[in-house]
Amino acid sequence: METVAKKTILRIEFWHLTLLLTMAVMFGRTKTIDLTSLIVGGVFMGINFLLLSFGVGWLLAPMAGKGRIKAGVSLLVLKIAAFLGLLTTVFFRFNLDAISFALGFSTLIVAIFIETLRLSINFRN
Repeated sequence: METVAKKTILRIEFWHLTLLLTMAVMFGRTKTIDLTSLIVGGVFMGINFLLLSFGVGWLLAPMAGKGRIKAGVSLLVLKIAAFLGLLTTVFFRFNLDAISFALGFSTLIVAIFIETLRLSINFRN
């Protein structure tokens, strides 16, 4: 995987963590958002993003170069199935607030948007 892509992925994760911690501090004292669900949603999405981004770079790209595209796609489908199973287990096993979980989950989308804006501003200058 290229160095620029790795740095971008790690910067997105940094923004994600920063946003998640900021939200946890802001909503920690209020009773409107469940702090545990917020953190679990953010951590779940952060791990999923890291596995997907680095998994594609480390595992799927070399397999595609050797003509093993089917094996790479199979591993990707297996990862998605495992995470959906884990998500289902987390929701049914533990009493999580869906809104708080979704708020933590969506911090990654905002982090990607922030990093995209930062890159486009740097590119223009």
